Amino acid sequence: MNFITFSRELGANGTEIARQVSDKLGYKFHDTDAIEAMAKELGFLVDVREADEKSPSFFKRLWSHQPTFALDRLSSVVYELAKKGDAVFVGRGSALLLKTFNCALRVRVHASVEKRIENLVNRGYPKESARLAIERSDHERSAFVQFAFGVDWSTPKLYDLVFNMDKLSVDLVVNMILNVARSNEIEACSVDALRSIAMMALARRAEAALMEAGLSLSHSVTLSVSVPGPGRIELTGAVQDQTMRERAEQVLKGITGVVSVDNKVRVYRGT
Repeated sequence: MNFITFSRELGANGTEIARQVSDKLGYKFHDTDAIEAMAKELGFLVDVREADEKSPSFFKRLWSHQPTFALDRLSSVVYELAKKGDAVFVGRGSALLLKTFNCALRVRVHASVEKRIENLVNRGYPKESARLAIERSDHERSAFVQFAFGVDWSTPKLYDLVFNMDKLSVDLVVNMILNVARSNEIEACSVDALRSIAMMALARRAEAALMEAGLSLSHSVTLSVSVPGPGRIELTGAVQDQTMRERAEQVLKGITGVVSVDNKVRVYRGT
């Protein structure tokens, strides 16, 4: 099983390259529409749209756990899609979410502002509107990656292949990516990696469920979730009373795909 992730700047033709690579390899194509469709299926659509490649405002981060909650849900959606097999992912932090797997080939597509404006004008944008759209998109995508992962999205070392489209054609770049994707150096994911993706998806869903239930927002609650095996959740930490301990377990048991919950949460008496 292989994944190719694309990080792209608006107007650099990255999405078109990703779509052609997907078609030629016969891989599933996971863009915004596919991610939102899976999010809707899981009941996470509103939360995933909250994490739509934009960093939350300062005050929202200061007063609410909603941004972190939305990122947990977005992560779980990407992992659920990854479980389905060979795929191309476009944006949404997929390069960083899937970086631990040898099968993830991470591609970045960029170009000069002048070239990107030219491409957008050729698509029908007025020149000044193209410039403003590029500035807004760059700011939002950069802020999202910085907030979600603490890195600069333009750093070359985050990617396996980086293409400057000022002189390269879409067809040439597509062919270069295909050659790399088909090479012996790009390893196929093992069954163990597939299991790991499924377990990571479940862990993120569990964390988001506890947060949504208000069980990770108080100074009197410390809960931690781990997934030692498929469908198995281990819950640790400390809470103030038995009712809260039982509530946390019931929340986790209500998650689709959970087979068992090992509740190791301690009850303590606050002072």
